[in-house]
Amino acid sequence: MSTFQAPKGTYDLIPPRSAVFLAVRDAISAQARSAGYGYVETPGFEDVNLFARGVGESTDIVTKEMYTLTTKGGDQLALRPEGTASVLRAALQANLHKQGNLPVKLWYSGSYYRYERAQAGRYRHFSQVGAEAIGAEDPALDAELIILADQAYRSLGLRQYRILLNSLGDKECRPVYREALQTFLRGLDLDEETLRRAEINPLRVLDDKRPDVQKQLVDAPLLRDYLCDACKAYHEEVRALITAAGVVFEDDPKLVRGLDYYTRTTFEFVHDGLGAQSAVGGGGRYDGLSEMIGGPALPSVGWALGVDRTVLALEAEGVELDLPATTSVFAVAIGEEARRLLFGKVTELRRAGIATDFSFGGKGLKGSMKDANRSGARIALVAGERDLAEGVIQVKDMESGEQRPVAPDALLDAVRGILG
Repeated sequence: MSTFQAPKGTYDLIPPRSAVFLAVRDAISAQARSAGYGYVETPGFEDVNLFARGVGESTDIVTKEMYTLTTKGGDQLALRPEGTASVLRAALQANLHKQGNLPVKLWYSGSYYRYERAQAGRYRHFSQVGAEAIGAEDPALDAELIILADQAYRSLGLRQYRILLNSLGDKECRPVYREALQTFLRGLDLDEETLRRAEINPLRVLDDKRPDVQKQLVDAPLLRDYLCDACKAYHEEVRALITAAGVVFEDDPKLVRGLDYYTRTTFEFVHDGLGAQSAVGGGGRYDGLSEMIGGPALPSVGWALGVDRTVLALEAEGVELDLPATTSVFAVAIGEEARRLLFGKVTELRRAGIATDFSFGGKGLKGSMKDANRSGARIALVAGERDLAEGVIQVKDMESGEQRPVAPDALLDAVRGILG
């Protein structure tokens, strides 16, 4: 074993489990692609102020969880703790919003980093797939994203998750609620840091998971009671659209999520089989984020779904994905002349789009056939000196056990015939 280990709170993805992660990423991104979202990729680190301004200086992410570094040139950078601010920055930098066709619809996939207390389902390096619709204020967009995420989970076979939905109001009605909530919080028995947070962004206190704090928040004023008419109407339209699509959700008046940029629609996908870390994904509308990071007013909405959490949810439900074998054909050669011939045929099959592997290392027939079995290949190609003398390659169907000799020139057709 190497003297080096993966850093605490991180993980390596290796076969065969890595195939499940790839399948989850593909299933989620397929839904976004089907709705016109184009792929975007951003750097793994950004200017630290992008997150301080965008995510919010009072959030745990910014105050406690960001990995920051100073370059030799003195620039302050941070490993990205989330995806939305980076994607919006990239869209603004490329002037995508000036090219017409708003909203700009983008999806992304990558690793994110937070210095958290490592535990099952909460890592310091984690993987997400996200989707953002930038530059349009339309309840149908909010509904579209919720429906796409729901469809992604359903396509994977997940069933035991719940969708929580809330509205956080906008710049018209939220200040009134903020004042009412601050007045309420000042009367509670809270520690200094929590009281300080209440002055900067009282919504953060509602997101506090500590039981002694939650106990005191039972009678806290609810944002839904302070929504202006425009926000109420907007929220009702989102609810109506997702209901019409057959998506079941629960109204959760205390749902605020852990980022400061959300306005109006906010939602979370939770899975009760995951214990404390029950959120598998979530998102919402962030109409003011563009202005926070120096851009024009661009109302936007999006989500990020956790790949690691989704895999844990699949395991909790006992869902096994139907993953195709990575190898369709496995070639076993006995003797140097056969090796050269079969190696050439392996290359031909690959060029024809057939996943093919080769028995490397000169293990002999028995060891090589064990490798063929382990590979999951449907077909084994076997050739030795006698086969070459007869001008054939043995083609074995690993499912039925049937084997027949095939001339090298007819090999591709024979393989296609079995694979269908």
